[in-house]
Amino acid sequence: MTQRQRRVRDRTERGQRIVSAARELAEAEGWDAVTTRRLAALIEYSQPVLYSHFPGGKDAIMAAAALEGFAELASVLAAARDGGIAGVARAYVEFADVKPALYDAMFTLASELPFAQDDTPAVMQEAFAGLFAVVEPVAGDEEAGILTEVFWGALHGLITLDRGHRLSPENRDERLALVVGRFRARAD
Repeated sequence: MTQRQRRVRDRTERGQRIVSAARELAEAEGWDAVTTRRLAALIEYSQPVLYSHFPGGKDAIMAAAALEGFAELASVLAAARDGGIAGVARAYVEFADVKPALYDAMFTLASELPFAQDDTPAVMQEAFAGLFAVVEPVAGDEEAGILTEVFWGALHGLITLDRGHRLSPENRDERLALVVGRFRARAD
């Protein structure tokens, strides 16, 4: 390995350590607890080192974490695809439950990541494709992309309202079953 290759590898590993530390801290204490000063102390690097990797500071670190999350979500949804709409819906909700801070970075908190645009990162498109794959077969005459957005919106809305304690906890499974049932009914 050349010295240049080693420097690139070391820089990549440092960047990954920063993102991993941010994710761990966010899952433990929320994104408000994630600061460049705190991250620098956790991983034993100076704040300028963090900014050399992520010039946008915390927002850039959170965006990098979100992109990792999209890759993870795409994998989870692909694995759940054999379960159809119900399997993918359950996998999506479980992902949000297990990784709430990551889900927030992906979908709830302000972000400069481009959704539904020509320059949307491939990993984000792959996550959407995981939803699209189970909605398209039941779309009928509807535009499958728009219907997938509605399905995604329904799942996200349920997750967000549940987290905010705006819905009755005892009806959580029934609500998800209703959404799945409505989309399945489109195939009839």
